[in-house]
Amino acid sequence: MTSEQVADRTAVEDAARDGSGKEASEGYQRGLGNRQIQMIAIGGAIGTGLFLGAGKAISKAGPSLILGYAIAGLVIFFIMRALGELLMYRPVSGSFSEYAREFLGPFFGYVTGWTYWLFWVVTGMTEVTAAATYVQFWDKSIPQWVSALGFTVVLYLANLISVKLFGELEFWFSMVKVTAIMGMILIGIGVITLGFSEAGETASFSQLWSHDGFFPKGIGGTLMTLHIVMFAFMAVELVGVTAGEAKDPEKTLPKAINTVPWRIGLFYVGSLIILMSVISWTNFKAGESPFVAAFQRIGLPAGAGIVNFVVLTAALSSCNSGMYSTGRMLRDLALNGQGPKFFAQLSKKGLPLRGTTVSAALMLVGVWINYQWPGDAFNYVVSFATISGLWAWVMILASHLRYRRLADKGLLPRSTFRAPGAPWTSIFGLAFIGAVFVLMGIDEDARVSLYFAPGWAAIMVISYFVLKRRNPEAFARRDLPVHADTTGPAA
Repeated sequence: MTSEQVADRTAVEDAARDGSGKEASEGYQRGLGNRQIQMIAIGGAIGTGLFLGAGKAISKAGPSLILGYAIAGLVIFFIMRALGELLMYRPVSGSFSEYAREFLGPFFGYVTGWTYWLFWVVTGMTEVTAAATYVQFWDKSIPQWVSALGFTVVLYLANLISVKLFGELEFWFSMVKVTAIMGMILIGIGVITLGFSEAGETASFSQLWSHDGFFPKGIGGTLMTLHIVMFAFMAVELVGVTAGEAKDPEKTLPKAINTVPWRIGLFYVGSLIILMSVISWTNFKAGESPFVAAFQRIGLPAGAGIVNFVVLTAALSSCNSGMYSTGRMLRDLALNGQGPKFFAQLSKKGLPLRGTTVSAALMLVGVWINYQWPGDAFNYVVSFATISGLWAWVMILASHLRYRRLADKGLLPRSTFRAPGAPWTSIFGLAFIGAVFVLMGIDEDARVSLYFAPGWAAIMVISYFVLKRRNPEAFARRDLPVHADTTGPAA
């Protein structure tokens, strides 16, 4: 970093001091412990995409959706291990936005920070939309927009508390989801093996291939659900945003990342295997939670109500995580001179409430979407969120490739948590995401995401050059710190 950039950032950090005069270069309270980080990582991944979006995906691909989740889950693991290596190289609150800025240049850091902020704002709309949909399970007379408004206000108020209490709430939210999924799997296994309930006579693992085979819609049908599958996994990278507030990031973050394979295997692949074994995949449809539908069809209406409450909790938990991350991303942009300095200040409790408040206000747009198009709202916001989330993953993998190349040459410190199989795993991940983009262009329903991308890209490019002209120091390319590694290049 040049001396001018250091001075510029210092000025921003001085402006970010709270009322007590506390230095706020990072300024966050390290109040998130290991169990909270673990559950935040799990909770961010278990949300609308699994509980609501899976219904549409099952109807389009049938049992082969299980394979789609397994392959995509492997790619997600590659992405998370790449992020983990970067986090252990330098754990920062800006996470992959900061890494893109360092390894790919200020333009990519700028675009990544604002795009990821947009992703969570739109995802917040998605989760509130889903929550409003779940409320109608009990009372269809309540308009979706009324429920969405109420949830947005409540979750914003929840983010006015300390980060430690936020982590505790997320821990219990996630615990409810994990316990519920485990319960559903165990009940499903009981139905299959013991034959109890109304579905016991037909429940069997053979349901996975007895209705037009494992690929009833062909391989093409499976491929056309990959964007839905990838959306279900979005938010797993949220654990990287917690780096600035984790008590012991060198220990807690690798542990959370290493749980990705069994989380995907159990919560996604395992639950879908059981669901489509208890009842035929032909009974699932878009817009209906497959978990709620399964309990209804096996004759346990009380169980369906319980599951509906759990998936409501899942949606609200994911939205709560979104509100948490938006304030942090806006503050990172402000500290780097790539966003309004207004967002740099922390509250006395170490919370970026200004960014959170503005983001929550924008999430209210989701309420308007529910009012205008209650039937199509979910599909609209999912499409907008998907393209933004995929960009974050691309930046993680691209930054990791550059970092690994420099570290292996001895120019940068080697991370203590190296990604296995790199750089080939990161290259494979980029190719897979590229294929998803192509498939989204082919799929008429998903194509709206690509219509959104050029408009957002134009906004980013124009605003970048306008702001760069006003503050060239903040957008100057940083000099990478050269590391004298006497051990030589990695083998």
